Amino acid sequence: MTRFHEQIHGVYFDDLDPYGILHNARYLLLFERTLGSFWAHMGLQGFQDSPDRFHFVRANAVDYLRPVRGTGSVRVRVWIQQLGRSSLTFGFKLMRMDEDSELATGSRVVVRVDPDTWRPTPWTEAFREVLTPWLPEVA
Repeated sequence: MTRFHEQIHGVYFDDLDPYGILHNARYLLLFERTLGSFWAHMGLQGFQDSPDRFHFVRANAVDYLRPVRGTGSVRVRVWIQQLGRSSLTFGFKLMRMDEDSELATGSRVVVRVDPDTWRPTPWTEAFREVLTPWLPEVA
């Protein structure tokens, strides 16, 4: 089984669209917050001294499967799908508090860049070592 990090988030009135459903843009915000929690859990929340801090979001994808209606709490689960030479792909899913069925699924791809040229550059070995326990198991 792939390791994951999970965080609980509140859904508030100002998160809802005019139909009382969690606004589509909020899903990415909840994912972003969970990813920040993951980095903190890994001890990387303030890795300002690390060259790996220079990375850009290349892609976000969300599949909205079932609506989140009204206020309350939800769980967001994040895991690493793939670690490439200069890319890193996260998977995520948003779930109700009382069941593991998915309300939304998605992914994010980030690319490490050279801070001077803004061109892709490989992740450091130190960064790879920290993430290795979180990589998917190969069958």
